[in-house]
Amino acid sequence: MKNCILIPSYNESRTIGAITKELKARGLTVYVVDDGSTDRTADIAALQGAVIIAHDKNKGKGASLIEGFDRILKENFDAVLVMDGDGQHAIDDVDSFFNKMAQTGADIVIGNRMLDTASMPLVRKITNKMMSRIISKMCKQTIPDTQCGFKLIKRNVLESIKFEFSNFEIESEILIKAAKNGFKIESVPVKTVYQGETSKIKPIFDTIRFLSFLFRMAGR
Repeated sequence: MKNCILIPSYNESRTIGAITKELKARGLTVYVVDDGSTDRTADIAALQGAVIIAHDKNKGKGASLIEGFDRILKENFDAVLVMDGDGQHAIDDVDSFFNKMAQTGADIVIGNRMLDTASMPLVRKITNKMMSRIISKMCKQTIPDTQCGFKLIKRNVLESIKFEFSNFEIESEILIKAAKNGFKIESVPVKTVYQGETSKIKPIFDTIRFLSFLFRMAGR
């Protein structure tokens, strides 16, 4: 399979260079979507060999992923591994996704951080467990960590989805619509690498937005 990496990024100049460099050393094509960063994220990633897709202003993670997917589909890759640019995803776990997909024939392989949550912030732990239970029921497949941004997706899955959401809801939208279209979803254990950074999750606002998302999806 012809695979690539997609990294949606916003103000990740501290970490994006090392991530891109290590991925390129593995022979992987790396796409970085710079979502209107005010720092040198795009410049640093480009210096390490990444293909840059730049936004003039911040549009949200979902918009970054959608634009990245569109570009990658035009380049005829068979699958794309999505990961964050803040260093929370361990490069050592990359091979596990490709191996799992090859072994199981899965259409999506998503990371599972819930086997080791000692370093995970409490709010994130509670939110992930709640959302994962709900989304798993909607997908009729067991997915322990539906909100993990570390995932490998085949191109035929992306080609089948009409995206509607431009922010963090996209993590759930991909899974629900893929499952509805009959695609197989598997999970693989991944390490959690938290370094005291401030979570981008806003508990009250994002919970309301997630519930609104669920009502819209359930209504179909």
